[in-house]
Amino acid sequence: MRNHMLLLLFLINSCLAFYLPAIAPVNYCAVPTDTCKNTILPVLVNRLDSTESAIPYDYTKFDFCPIDKSKAPPSENLGQVLFGDRYHVSEYQIQWKKSETCKKLCDKTYKQANKDDLSNLEAIKKIIAQDYQQHWVVDNMPVAWCTQNTNSNQKDICTTSFPVGCFIDKNGQTLSRCDPPHVSGKEYYYLLNHVEITIEYKSMNDGSGRVVAVKIKPTSHASSGEGESCSNSQALALEFDSSGSLTVPYTYSVTWVENNKVEWASRWDYLLNSSNQVNVQWYSILNSIVIVLFLSGMVAMILLRTLHRDIARYNQLDPEDPQEEFGWKLVHGDVFRPPRKGMMLSVLIGSGAQVFMMISVTLVVSCLGFLYPGNRGFLLSMGVVMYVCFGSPAGYFSARIYKSFGGEKWKSNVLLTAFFVPAIVFSVFFVLNLVLWGEGSSSAVPFGTLCGVLALWICVSVPLTFVGAFFGFRKEAITYPTQTNQIPRHIPEQSFYTKRVPGILMGGVLPVGSVFIQLYFIFNSIWAHQIYYMFWFLFIVFLILVITCAETTILLCYFHLCSEDYHWWWRAYLSSGSTALYFFLYSIYFYAERLQMEGAASLFIFFGYTFIMAIYFFLLTGFVGFMSCFFFINKIYSVVKTD
Repeated sequence: MRNHMLLLLFLINSCLAFYLPAIAPVNYCAVPTDTCKNTILPVLVNRLDSTESAIPYDYTKFDFCPIDKSKAPPSENLGQVLFGDRYHVSEYQIQWKKSETCKKLCDKTYKQANKDDLSNLEAIKKIIAQDYQQHWVVDNMPVAWCTQNTNSNQKDICTTSFPVGCFIDKNGQTLSRCDPPHVSGKEYYYLLNHVEITIEYKSMNDGSGRVVAVKIKPTSHASSGEGESCSNSQALALEFDSSGSLTVPYTYSVTWVENNKVEWASRWDYLLNSSNQVNVQWYSILNSIVIVLFLSGMVAMILLRTLHRDIARYNQLDPEDPQEEFGWKLVHGDVFRPPRKGMMLSVLIGSGAQVFMMISVTLVVSCLGFLYPGNRGFLLSMGVVMYVCFGSPAGYFSARIYKSFGGEKWKSNVLLTAFFVPAIVFSVFFVLNLVLWGEGSSSAVPFGTLCGVLALWICVSVPLTFVGAFFGFRKEAITYPTQTNQIPRHIPEQSFYTKRVPGILMGGVLPVGSVFIQLYFIFNSIWAHQIYYMFWFLFIVFLILVITCAETTILLCYFHLCSEDYHWWWRAYLSSGSTALYFFLYSIYFYAERLQMEGAASLFIFFGYTFIMAIYFFLLTGFVGFMSCFFFINKIYSVVKTD
């Protein structure tokens, strides 16, 4: 236990010590100089999303102020495209250290008699009712909306998004953190058409400055006079006047605040530390780590002591007297008998090796600090690239295991390893993409990007799988420590907990119990659009998951062998892989209790993507459980005397 805790502290300190900034700082100045060329801060507008819907939309889909088409938007990586990020350069002009007061951006006029105007207005009302949020970026940093915490002892709550507007029902209830005036007994849609932007900066020695925080306060106002105070005007309700007309003025104010206490490298801290979830994650995960390590230590100690006693007793028996054999030694002549459907098992093992390598390398890189916390798409992009590049381990493991089963259809094995799991995932993803296309969502992957992903799979992953399988089949078949009898041994009646289904279902309880707290934060990051940055926590939890899956599967395999059931091949994989079943069940709970999504499309998108994640979770945990049990059984039968 002491060694485990020392290793844990070493990993945490290492991950903290190797934080590397992902982007270089940018200096801004009022007048261009030789050392400073940037005088204007571009404001990038991104997708609109909501916790009430799984379908994000592009900013340009709605009738807001037009974007600046003269400036090319920054390119999105693959992960950002999959997440639905679509960046555009807005018309907001922010000159360095130049304050603005209620400056007009544009006016939008709607006529009640115009069908197009009615359609545009109804679209905005719809996203207001569903609490859609805007995402802006300034200087590679999300614009934060900070509101006062109800607990005076806590810091302000800052989020990286702000609502499009406020919907107030007939009872005066609203979901957004805004409270414009309303009259009870009537529904109101208020558009937050004015933003007060506060930019905090750190002054440099050469007269330039660096942005350390960008905060926004959205409000609703009906005043259209430029330069007037927008805070004192009446809120803008999306209703036509007596002449059947509605004018929406979009305005903004800019305030500059010098803040030399915050270093540029620490400018994310106010966003990352503003939520109580950080403290919850600290205490909950540390508590989970201690419990799982203690439980794993107890399981390992009991198992090793029992095995040591069994091996010593078996080696003292007379090998000429088979009647004296009992326990797991009885099945030494059947324990390495090839399983049924060995082809499919080997394919799943190879696919699991690919997922295991992909997750391991991605987490190590993210733990070292190479992933920018504001660019959540980079993590997904790297995961896809790593998955493609680790096709060789998939082919190698699949070929080695299949050859040990005595399989001869090596062509089928290689093709299934290369195409079976990716084809299922791609098919599900394509159907989900069709739904997103039909809904006009920004998450719909363009056809060109889809072809690019397909080309990565066909041109990179598949050849690498063939290369791995080539080396796997060239090696000698795995030799087992005992010989297999020609006639299978009869398996006696099993107790309830050693039967197939209960045994498999029990195998996933402990692993999912060690990570379910982390699952909440992962789901919250994906579907509630929160920033996830504690990758070193995720790395530690991943190690705990691997250890727990291995020890749980080994323990169950030992119990099954002691009950003279030698059908362990598939059971080892499925026992650990059943963690994915509990993963999917947790997603149902999260959807029902934590989200307020409505509509069949959102339901289909949520569980469709969750199903894809469950497939990879099944492959990961199944591979870990199988390989652990495989080495364990080879080890214990290699140290006992057999005929």
